[in-house]
Amino acid sequence: MEKHINKVYPSVRDVTEKERVGMVKEIFSTITPRYDFLNHFLSLRRDMAWRRFAIKKMHFFKTKQLLDIACGTGDLSVDAAQKYPDITVCGVDFVSEMIRAGQKKINREGLTKRIQFMTGDALHLPFRDNTFDVAAMAFGIRNIPDRQGALREMRRVIVPGGQIMILEMTFTRNRFFQIFYNIYLNYILPRLAKRFSSNPGAYHYLADSIMNFPTHDQFTALMEETGIENVDAYSLTFGVTYLHVGTKPACSL
Repeated sequence: MEKHINKVYPSVRDVTEKERVGMVKEIFSTITPRYDFLNHFLSLRRDMAWRRFAIKKMHFFKTKQLLDIACGTGDLSVDAAQKYPDITVCGVDFVSEMIRAGQKKINREGLTKRIQFMTGDALHLPFRDNTFDVAAMAFGIRNIPDRQGALREMRRVIVPGGQIMILEMTFTRNRFFQIFYNIYLNYILPRLAKRFSSNPGAYHYLADSIMNFPTHDQFTALMEETGIENVDAYSLTFGVTYLHVGTKPACSL
């Protein structure tokens, strides 16, 4: 039986980087059992379409390896491996409960020879330079205070010409959709989470982190500041989610 947690988390604006990292780790370790169900249910299953869109943009041309950072329970890893049968995937997450759930998933899908999961820190990836064709993060960068540090690590571990991909939810700038989205994030979503989640406070955090995430223009600029080139931003579902895709300069060593 799940242990229910009645906790209110502070806004991401009111905590230090260290406090936020601890808060995120606690949140995701407590919602793991229903994580997949709630992701699909609360996004009206759009999260699945968003991941498929990102995977179609992937380009494997040298090492045939994908790095899935903040992999959670491994949906992006599994979907990519099924889409591209000639690649191998490494998934990294700093929440061990998520890794264990992901391992069960790849066991069920018969992908244990092609996907490897491990615990790890997005700011200190345990891989050599120029290892992967693609480094991707789906719905994870929002939870990392040092986003530039994470982007620099992604850039380091991919080959020259390789892709850095960030799929993330943000607060839509579509004026016709903003009112509904604000109501959904701050009123409907927390109430639904309270019914289905053992830690409904986690979904107050989710709404808060989305509302405080940079605009797509700001995030594009952040990627470019870390030396990532040719950054394209794709608006998905009225700008609720953006896929940012950039490349490591071909002359990088």
